[in-house]
Amino acid sequence: MTSMNPVQSGTSAVELGTEGWEKPWSGTNGGSCVEAKRLPDGSVALRQSKDPEGPALVYTRDEMIAFLEGAKSGRADFLVA
Repeated sequence: MTSMNPVQSGTSAVELGTEGWEKPWSGTNGGSCVEAKRLPDGSVALRQSKDPEGPALVYTRDEMIAFLEGAKSGRADFLVA
């Protein structure tokens, strides 16, 4: 997980370890949550809590900042409209 060998999206969440995964948000959806983990290179991995051994989506820090800023401003509302 160094900058020379960054973690790629689709990497098994198991390969990223069991420590450090957090549920930054959770709804009334019966426990189906997104879990997030900050990686050593500053990128962020996301996984589905009901499939902790499945693939993780990995985003750079800048990608996460852009997504969070967009979500806060309402630009992602179309995803659940």
